[in-house]
Amino acid sequence: MGLRKSNQPDQPEKRGVKQLLDLYRQKCISTCLLYPTFRSSAVIMTLGAANFITASEYGMDANNRCSDKLTAPTRVQSPAAPSRPRIPAFLRFWRTDKCRSVFLSHLPSADLASLRLGCHDFSVRAAPPLFANLTITFRPSTFTRPARMAALERIGHHVRTLTFCMPHTPESFLPPLLDPHTGEERVFVYQPQISCHDSQGYLTRTPKYGSSEMTDLLIQQYGPLFHAATNVPAFIRAFTAMRCISHLNVSCPGQDPALRYRRSAVDYALISLRIAVERSPLKLLSTLSLLPIHPGGLFYLRSMPAFGSSPSGMRRWAQVRKLAIHVDSWAFDAPNISTDHLKLLQDFLVPFSSNLERLFFRWKGTKGPCPFVLSSEPIVSAKKLKQRSRQTWFRRLRYFELANVTLHAFEVCSLINRHRRTLKECDFDEVDLRSGNWDEALAVLTTLSGNESWRDKQVLTPPPSRGSMCGTNDGEMPNEMYFGSPRHMKSFLRDSVMLSS
Repeated sequence: MGLRKSNQPDQPEKRGVKQLLDLYRQKCISTCLLYPTFRSSAVIMTLGAANFITASEYGMDANNRCSDKLTAPTRVQSPAAPSRPRIPAFLRFWRTDKCRSVFLSHLPSADLASLRLGCHDFSVRAAPPLFANLTITFRPSTFTRPARMAALERIGHHVRTLTFCMPHTPESFLPPLLDPHTGEERVFVYQPQISCHDSQGYLTRTPKYGSSEMTDLLIQQYGPLFHAATNVPAFIRAFTAMRCISHLNVSCPGQDPALRYRRSAVDYALISLRIAVERSPLKLLSTLSLLPIHPGGLFYLRSMPAFGSSPSGMRRWAQVRKLAIHVDSWAFDAPNISTDHLKLLQDFLVPFSSNLERLFFRWKGTKGPCPFVLSSEPIVSAKKLKQRSRQTWFRRLRYFELANVTLHAFEVCSLINRHRRTLKECDFDEVDLRSGNWDEALAVLTTLSGNESWRDKQVLTPPPSRGSMCGTNDGEMPNEMYFGSPRHMKSFLRDSVMLSS
């Protein structure tokens, strides 16, 4: 018994095409209603491509209306060779890594966050550019909330640039520790607790701050921000989750100059931060920015055999190739001024002297002395810093910039001559010479090159007008001056922010 071939068109196939077209329209409409940031045509086309549907295949014109002249696509079967399935155009674009990365790089963070809600593939592809730059403003629950730490462990490997911000606020101020019975001031010697477990893996019963009496006293008189800043295991866990960091930016603004010699909760957080950096597997770390940092903060970030340092801590800081420092200045011309913080600044640069290639330094506020030639400064005893001044020689330094400093012409000449074998470029921004002129300061370039061709490469920038800073009113701190001038910092951090995932 034979089968009769029907001459009627394939109704089920047409109904299937119409159902797919209606489904595509419904998804686009529902997406626009639920997520207002998806109303751009590029993101709507992306959602349509996720279901392997394109408007051109189903008779849609430029205005997203059905055309009467266009019909549903028909399958043409060749008896010789079967036709290959057609891949939608946007799907081919989405599968191309370079095209997709450029497309995602032009989307703002809000659109990237909404795009991740479309489907699993969008969530995976949009995560690296969305979480590449992460800013953390430290609070008491930043590294202790379980849900937040679980989320950080899921996305931490995408972080390339981390900005750790902890401003000086009234909550970070630590008053004197007083005995509740006698009213006398108690001395607190801080010893960081690296781990909550002993060598056998059991929870340790040792008090966090040395003794039970001191622990109870600190809990009663100091706020939760101090106890969160001394939670070293939480810092180590957070930085271990962000193991692909290549640029670390530490920002501690707002310190009162009158409290320059008093320790605050910010200093304890810097101790925990340094321990976490040294003990976490941050093998890609190459750029360090301190924008800005108070003078005492350099002491707690400096790697030294104390405060929980490890023998391998020096190797972590030796990875740094690019260093940018903005230090809060003080009244250098005051009588009987102390030079302790200048010595701390010079000692802080010693661990970076072997591998540092690019260096940017600026005094934030009034102009101050150059930290690389302190031995010749009038406010510093040359006898005490005679040996330390030799350690400020950077063996691989290729570029350096000094901003808002004062020095002598012979000091500029000595600084350039000391790094003549590796130095390629040097910039002086808002630098005042106490003695001599710039022709005398840069005469060493003529001696080294044998000609005066370096004069053609000078870039002279006019000084800012009085009463304003880069065209802004008094009291306003522009973003360009906060991170350095745009031209300098753009070239300084050009190769350090973006890394391929």
